[in-house]
Amino acid sequence: MSSIKYMVLICMGIYILGCGSNNTKDIPAETTTKPLHIACVGDSITEGTGLKNPSIESYPAQLATLVAKDIVVKNFGTKGTTALKSADHPYWLSQNYQYSHSYQPDIVIIMLGTNDAKDKNWKNKNAFISDYVALIKSYQKLASNPTIYVCFPPPVYANIAGISDDRIRNDVIPKIKEIATKSNVETIDIYTLLNHKEALFPDKIHPNAKGAKQMAQAIYGVIY
Repeated sequence: MSSIKYMVLICMGIYILGCGSNNTKDIPAETTTKPLHIACVGDSITEGTGLKNPSIESYPAQLATLVAKDIVVKNFGTKGTTALKSADHPYWLSQNYQYSHSYQPDIVIIMLGTNDAKDKNWKNKNAFISDYVALIKSYQKLASNPTIYVCFPPPVYANIAGISDDRIRNDVIPKIKEIATKSNVETIDIYTLLNHKEALFPDKIHPNAKGAKQMAQAIYGVIY
C-alpha cells in the first residue's frame, strides 16, 4: 500500500474512533484532520532553476496538482546544494534544511547528488554515503515520522561546472542505491525516466516544464 493511502486510512480510523465515543455530548467528535505534508528536498532541479515560473512549473508545484486537495506539497529546493557536508554548498547549512524540518512532513522526497558530482566536491566522495545517510536519518527522527524517498538525479547532457553524466551514472547513483538500502528507504529512478531526452534540458542540466511534469508524474506514481 502506498504511503499516502496508508496515511489517509489512519486519519479516517482516528476520525471514526472519535465519532464512536460514548461521551459525544461532552466531547465533540473531531471533524477535521491535519493535512498531509509532503516536503520536496533538493537542489536547483527541485527548486526549478531555468523555468519561467517555478511556482507552477517546478516538479513540486506540478506534483501538488496531482495529489488530493488535503495534501500540501512544499518546495524546499535550494540551488547548488549537496548531501556532502564538506562541499561548496551543503544542504545542511541552508535555511530550507531548517524549514523542511520545522514543516514536520509526513513524506520527504530527497533528490541530491548532481552538485555533489562536481569535480571540486567529489574529491570528498568517501563521505557521500555517510553524509547522505545522516541527512535521511535527520528526517527519520522527526516527530512526524515521515516516509522518505530518495531520487536518482536526472542525467546531465554536457560537462558543466565539472559535472559529468558518466559520474552521475556510474558513481553517484550506485552510491545512492547503497544509501537507500542502509536507510531502508525506497528509491525513485528519475535518471532512467529522463535519459535520452536531451530536448527536455535547455541548459543541459535543468529540466524544462515538460521534464518537470514527467518527474512529478513518476514521483506521484510511486508515492500514491
